[in-house]
Amino acid sequence: MSRAAGIHPSAVVEDGAVIGKGCTVGPFCVIGADVVLHDNVELKSHVVVTGQTEIGDETVIWPFSVIGEVPQDLKFKGEKTALKIGKRNRIREHVTMNTGTEGGGGVTVVGDDGLYMAGCHIAHDAQVGDRVIVVNNSAVAGHCVIEDDVIIGGLCGIHQWVRIGQGAIIGALSMVTNDVIPHGLVQGPRGELDGLNLVGLKRRGVARADITALRAAFQMLAQGEGAFQERARRLGEDSESAYVQQIVAFVTGASDRSFLTPGS
Repeated sequence: MSRAAGIHPSAVVEDGAVIGKGCTVGPFCVIGADVVLHDNVELKSHVVVTGQTEIGDETVIWPFSVIGEVPQDLKFKGEKTALKIGKRNRIREHVTMNTGTEGGGGVTVVGDDGLYMAGCHIAHDAQVGDRVIVVNNSAVAGHCVIEDDVIIGGLCGIHQWVRIGQGAIIGALSMVTNDVIPHGLVQGPRGELDGLNLVGLKRRGVARADITALRAAFQMLAQGEGAFQERARRLGEDSESAYVQQIVAFVTGASDRSFLTPGS
């Protein structure tokens, strides 16, 4: 344990925990024996970090969050599994993130630079990318894959095993039960693929030519002939845009779910 770490006298830090340089552990926090906090992590107060959990540099966790508890899965029998959280995340009040399960690969992963707003949940074996935003009281179920730059609006539910492609946005109050293409826009109570995340694309400085290509690709996916995956394969033959090819690779890749399709 680093002597430079600022640990409040009321905090409980179990023997074996590793606390990096410049960390701050506030009042009434509890840190388990298998926890690793890298440099400059801040736990505000009343934070529980337990299990085999690793938290990256400069991540800040607000009060009453519970990080690294066992999965909410009846198949879990106490096996040793892990949670790995990246750098510079902001984890707000009452957030829960669980460790993995043996059947799901054994580790839940959260990337860098995310914002996890109050009351949201990241379940066992989820794989969450960088710069992800999960808004208040939304839940990401077990085994989900959330790629980089995804925004999940408030009070959403993401069904287990669902993949959400890079740059997609999920509107508030949506239940998402099938995969979402990269840069897709989903809204409605039973999550419908309703277009592209054009605002997000523009904010990230995507070239106009690529946005035009994505619009044309979306129209072909919506109105072209054949099954959804057949349309995607034809897109791969017709477009040189890296963004379109990203959608093609996503749709033709392995998945445990069906896809949200335009107009479905």
